[in-house]
Amino acid sequence: MNYMPKIDRRSFLVSSTAAAGGLALGFTLPLGAAEAADAGPEVNAWVVVKPDETVIIRIARSEMGQGTLTGLAQMTAEELECDWSKVTYEFPTPGENVARKRVWGDFFTAGSQGIRSSNKIVREGGAAARMMLVSAAADELKVPAAELTAANGVVTHKASGKSVSYGKLAAAAGKLTPPTDIKLKDPKDWKVIGQGKKRLDTPLKVNGQAKFGIDTRLPGMLYASIKACPVNGGKLKSYDEAKVTGRPGVKKVVKVEDNAVAVIADSWWRAKTALDALPIVWDEGPNAKVSSASIAAWLKEGLDADTALVGNKTGDAAAALAGADKKFEQVYAYPYQHHVTMEPQNATARYTDDKCEVWTSTQNGEAALALVSETSGLPIPKCEVYKTFLGGGFGRRSTSHDYVKQAVLVAKQMPGVPIKLLWTREEDMIHGWYHPVTQCKLTAGFDKDKNLTALHMRISGQSILATVMPARMQEGRDPATFSGLYPGGAEAAFGYDIPNVLVDHSMRNPHIHPGFWRGVNINHNAIYVECFMDELAKEAGMDPLEFRRKIMAKHPKHLAVLNLAAEKIGWGTPPAPGVHRGLAQHMGFGSYIAAAAEVSVTGNKVKVHRIVGVTDPGYAVNPAQIERQIAGSFVYGLTGLFLGGNTVKDGRIEQENFDTYDMMRLAQMPKVEAYVAPSHDGVWGGVGEPTICVAPPAVLNAIAAATGTRYRTFPLRDHGLSMA
Repeated sequence: MNYMPKIDRRSFLVSSTAAAGGLALGFTLPLGAAEAADAGPEVNAWVVVKPDETVIIRIARSEMGQGTLTGLAQMTAEELECDWSKVTYEFPTPGENVARKRVWGDFFTAGSQGIRSSNKIVREGGAAARMMLVSAAADELKVPAAELTAANGVVTHKASGKSVSYGKLAAAAGKLTPPTDIKLKDPKDWKVIGQGKKRLDTPLKVNGQAKFGIDTRLPGMLYASIKACPVNGGKLKSYDEAKVTGRPGVKKVVKVEDNAVAVIADSWWRAKTALDALPIVWDEGPNAKVSSASIAAWLKEGLDADTALVGNKTGDAAAALAGADKKFEQVYAYPYQHHVTMEPQNATARYTDDKCEVWTSTQNGEAALALVSETSGLPIPKCEVYKTFLGGGFGRRSTSHDYVKQAVLVAKQMPGVPIKLLWTREEDMIHGWYHPVTQCKLTAGFDKDKNLTALHMRISGQSILATVMPARMQEGRDPATFSGLYPGGAEAAFGYDIPNVLVDHSMRNPHIHPGFWRGVNINHNAIYVECFMDELAKEAGMDPLEFRRKIMAKHPKHLAVLNLAAEKIGWGTPPAPGVHRGLAQHMGFGSYIAAAAEVSVTGNKVKVHRIVGVTDPGYAVNPAQIERQIAGSFVYGLTGLFLGGNTVKDGRIEQENFDTYDMMRLAQMPKVEAYVAPSHDGVWGGVGEPTICVAPPAVLNAIAAATGTRYRTFPLRDHGLSMA
């Protein structure tokens, strides 16, 4: 791991209390008075300190393997001035959050928001708890609070040499009025933030004690397997319940809304095999005529539509292109991509006339709670959602809680009985919420001196927000479509200075559900822009790096990460024989990212030898975890580039399991060098999603350099290419 500037990463401590079961409270119980008392005295909503000095930090965001839990704990602990080796955690419930006037803020964990949008509230929570502990110590030691210092879980009065630990102060501190005037540390004084701390959730995941939604066990629990119409928009026409009701363990066959049927049994396997044997007739409706070819034809029409929604307009691109000395145009396309979370969608629900409870893996506990209330017909105070670890999320469990709704609907048909609904892998694969399908026509204009004077970028394809968050549309326009292409701003700005730019969107929404897929729109936008930039460099007769530098002077942060990636890959120096290089840069989720790749091609085999990844996320809470996020995002991005891509036939997704939707193997993984270069300018960027988008175009540009062939549609397996 390379971190610039260099920081001390020698302190790699992890709490043994986490391995001993620090998650237990958050897994099955709300944080009511009895549970909190059993856990230890609550200092404030964020911090509980037990008499044995264990510090429990409450984490509102979801942990799905990305490390947010540990980063949030680090930020709270930084201001708390506790002993990091004593830190563990628990997950408060969204119901408790509502009851306490949303004291923990937002539970939404997507869009790389976990740390960057929580940083202030969690640090203030830790600082407030520290101030309350110091005030309690002042009362205990009979000295002014101003004469006390807190460090490593102990409050000390230097003048007298007296001290008292947090564990002895917590009960008294919790009775004090929380402070309102909270001053946070200057980043230069951070001791825990910026350190490569080991993840707090790792011990439980190594020893098997970690609880995911699929691990839920409740007394008297039954199991349900479900099938919905394989074509979105289709309906359940009929089923022959009598064919399976006599099978061992089968308790009930139930209709779920108008498009699904479930079997409830005393084991999931019995429920699943009975469902497989159940004769079902679907009314698939008109969407059954849709195919990948028909979707592609529809999107192609959008590339030349007379009207489109504008996301970025500078100058007059149409006039500049009309008067250009030379025009260059290409069309790219990007397919549907599935999340393929290792843990299939599942939820356990228990419904009575007075209470509805759900145990599940969710990226948005409050949204799940609202859906439980709506589906059960009970008010929110009579509903609860218990969050678990997630066996993968990648956006699938953020806005689309269809599995939660189904679980509640099934449980309502057997009141008082907890029922675990678990999707099969096939059900999970054909009822996903996929990375949207798009096409893009890019047209550029040069003047007689080969200066790039105009760019028109027309995107045709799906809008995610139109389906999952229509309230966030802006006058009919989906702002997420233009991620990385905005004319400015601190979130996802275009990194090139071109006099005349037009980026617009012809919105076309097929019946296949679009959703947030790790990185989302920057995944295809970065490919479209960065591969086209390489093509333009070739047209201009320039080196790809120098061509970019020429039009990036007004975007110093974009340029800084690109320059660092180029430097570390050795751009401008000869690569090994047979090896070729490519690079790319982009901005997304508040972070500036770049990648440079080294690739060789032998026949139809592509070997990605090495990728340098660079990110400027503003601040780096845990640089060791950022390194892992960069490497992990490259796995996701390259898998999608080479092996992913969902196709539609007869209205349904064709890929139903891993035999037709493959993943890259360990032996195919390139060497990854990660460089974190935070600018410390007050802006917090994301980590989990941004870097995914630059690996594919960097590799594609290297493949083009190696072969002279430019690939513009994906996955690459469709062109006969595979990873060596």
